[in-house]
Amino acid sequence: MNIFVFPDPEKLGEAAANEAALMIRSAIDRRGKARIILATGASQFTTLAALTRQDIPWALVEMFHLDEYVGLPMTHRASFRKYLIERFIHVANPGKVHLVDGTPENMAALTQAVRSEPIDLGIIGIGENAHIAFNDPPADFDTQEAFIYVYLDDRCKAQQVGEKWFDSMEEVPDRAVTMTAFQILQCERIVSSVPFAVKADAVRDTLQNPVNNRIPATILKTHPHFSLYLDAESFAKVEPDKIVSVEGKHTLTIV
Repeated sequence: MNIFVFPDPEKLGEAAANEAALMIRSAIDRRGKARIILATGASQFTTLAALTRQDIPWALVEMFHLDEYVGLPMTHRASFRKYLIERFIHVANPGKVHLVDGTPENMAALTQAVRSEPIDLGIIGIGENAHIAFNDPPADFDTQEAFIYVYLDDRCKAQQVGEKWFDSMEEVPDRAVTMTAFQILQCERIVSSVPFAVKADAVRDTLQNPVNNRIPATILKTHPHFSLYLDAESFAKVEPDKIVSVEGKHTLTIV
């Protein structure tokens, strides 16, 4: 696990995008294409914007994403499909995209597609309750399905309202489809961009606790190629000498 701390979200985003771009270009050099998974949400704004500015042959990139609300139309401002179409797909023009729509038929097709070849890179956020994708605590670390239906907890719903995707908790759908923790870990490399003070508790809990499903993001620490990008505010509550990593293997770089 490599931890990088930058002064602000803009520098964080540029650095995370630089590493992601290197991985994408390396995959294209090796295999003639790259397959990536993208996160959404306010925390990913600077990383995705910086990534689309990278010199990458996007026509050779195949894109998946992590999750979507059940029953939410793609025209709603909170739709992750809408988010990615506007912020990534129409900007970078990747060669192929797979969008989550929340239906069983879509889940089956996505499972077949995501498992058909290796995924080179996952850009995976961490929520205010330490969720990854919509795997809220207590996350299911046992299932080996690729996508599952989940119920969203109140802390997750509050984050969506706080980020202005919905006007009230009552408007947030109860159910979502999410890529599982197991499937996320199948990515060959994982880059996580986690800025902002509202993520400070989740970052501290993730870094200072052993792997457990009450803090879903702790599972990322088991991945052999995991880079965590933080800003000064999201890192503020971490005590470096209390970081718990797998076999004590981690580096901390404060820029």
